[in-house]
Formats: sequence, C-alpha cells, structure tokens
Amino acid sequence: MFGLGTPELVILALIVLLLFGSRLPSAMKSLGMSVNSFKKGMNETDDDDPDRLDEKDE
Repeated sequence: MFGLGTPELVILALIVLLLFGSRLPSAMKSLGMSVNSFKKGMNETDDDDPDRLDEKDE
C-alpha cells in the first residue's frame, strides 16, 4: 500500500495519536452520534413511506 510497510504504518499511527490524541474521544463520540442519527433517520423514512409498507406486507 503506497510502498509503506508495517514499521512505517506503526510510526505514522503513533505520530497521529500524539498529535490528535486529546481530540480523539470527542471525535469518536460525535461520529457515533452521527451514525445513530443516520440510522434513526433511515428507520423513520421507512416507516413514513406507505408504498413501502404495502410491499413488506405482501
């Protein structure tokens, strides 16, 4: 992958962790909330569509 081996990827991951480590928990929390909101929105659109409900019953 782009000429990067395992040692280079580990070093790169450590540098990213050092630079963004303090912001990582809040970023993951907001990402999780976004995914939950997206899933909830998808379920609501399925419930609101009457044609889709008819297809499920058949």
